[in-house]
Amino acid sequence: MNIFVINSGSSSIKYQLINMPEAITICSGLIERIGSDNSAITHKRFIEGAELITSETLAIKNHSWGLKEVARLLTDPLIGVIKSPEEIHVVGHRVVHGGESFSDTMIITEEVKEKIKRLFPLAPLHNPPNYLGIEVAEQIFSDAKQIAVFDTAFHQTMPAVAYRFAIPNEYYIEHRIRAYGFHGTSHKYVSKKAIEYLNKKETKIITIHLGNGCSMSAVLNGKCVDTSMGLGPMNGLIMGTRAGDIDQSVIFYLVNQLGYPIEEIHNVLNKRSGMLGLTGFSDMRDVRARIKDGSTEAELAYEMYGYHIRKYIGSFAAVLNGLDAIVFTGGVGENDELARQLATKHLSYLGLELDENKNSERRKGIVELNKEGNAVKILVIPTNEELEIANQCYALVKN
Repeated sequence: MNIFVINSGSSSIKYQLINMPEAITICSGLIERIGSDNSAITHKRFIEGAELITSETLAIKNHSWGLKEVARLLTDPLIGVIKSPEEIHVVGHRVVHGGESFSDTMIITEEVKEKIKRLFPLAPLHNPPNYLGIEVAEQIFSDAKQIAVFDTAFHQTMPAVAYRFAIPNEYYIEHRIRAYGFHGTSHKYVSKKAIEYLNKKETKIITIHLGNGCSMSAVLNGKCVDTSMGLGPMNGLIMGTRAGDIDQSVIFYLVNQLGYPIEEIHNVLNKRSGMLGLTGFSDMRDVRARIKDGSTEAELAYEMYGYHIRKYIGSFAAVLNGLDAIVFTGGVGENDELARQLATKHLSYLGLELDENKNSERRKGIVELNKEGNAVKILVIPTNEELEIANQCYALVKN
C-alpha cells in the first residue's frame, strides 16, 4: 500500500511516499518559501540504498501550486517513482489542532473538514494550510483515501487536573477552553521508541521536541499526562518566534497603558518574540554564530532557552513521580549540543548528568548521552512524524 504523507506548514510542504506495511520510504521532499519568487524544492528518491536528490528553485505562488509540483516530480518520466497519481492509495495529512472533536486518526469527510475549519482560530498559522493541503490533495489524488492525523490527539489522555484552566467553569463547558497540546505525532513516535529502547514494562519519560516550535510532554507508560503547550501552540517553552510562557499582565499593560491593538500583540507574541525577539534571529544556528561573535544578547537568549526547559523537566518529573529518561528530538533537539547542555545542567538531583564528550559527537539513530551508569537516561531520538502518520493511516485502513 502506497501512503503519501503531507505535512503542510504556513510556508512549506514536507512530504514522504511510504510503502506499507514494510515502512519503506520511496521518496521524500520539502518545499520551502511558498509564496516567494525563489521557492525551493528538495526531492529525494531512495533506490537500492542510494539517495538521489533533485533540487529546484522556482516561483511557487501557493500550496496548491506546490502540491501540483510535487505530483509532477512523483510522476516525472525520468525521476518519478510512480506512473500516475492513481498509484497513491492513501494520503495522510498532518492537522495541528483537532480540539476535543478528534482523539483518533480520522478518514476525512465533509463533516471532518468543517470541524477542522472551525478550529482555525486556535491554530491560525497551521490549520488553514493543513486544510488547504487536504483540499488540493482531494483534487490531485482523487482515488485515494484522505486521512487526518491530529497533533493534539496524543494529548487527549491528559487528566482534567492537567488540561483545565482555573477560570470560570462556563468557559470550558460552553467554549471548550482548555489545554490541548501540540507536536503530538512527534511526542508519540519518540516516546514509543524510548519505551522500546528502555525495555521496561512501566516507564516515566519526558519528551522534548525542539524545532522552530518547541514543546514537552510527560509520558507515563506510553500515555501523555501533561504537556507544555496549551489552548494554542504559543505557550510553554521559548521558541523561534513565539514567546512561550508569559505573565498575562504584560498583555494588559501593552493594551491599557501603551495602547497596542490586540491584533498587534498577538502578532508580536506569535511571530516577533522568542529567539527572534531576543536576538534578531529565529534560527538557532544564527544565534550560535552570534554567540561566537561575542553577543551577550545571544548568550542570554540561549541561557533563557535552556532555563525554561529545565523548569519543565523539574515540574514534569514531579508529575510523573520519578523519571526513567528524557528524550531530545526535533531539528534543534537532535543537532544542537549547546541547547542540550544548557537544558540538562543543574539536574543531578534528578539523576540527570550529561556526558559532555558524548554530547559533542554526531551519530545516527538513538543516542544515549548520560554518564555511564546513570539510572536516568538522556536520549536523542530522531523524530519521524511522516512515518508515524503513515503507521496510523495504515492501522486505520488495513482491514
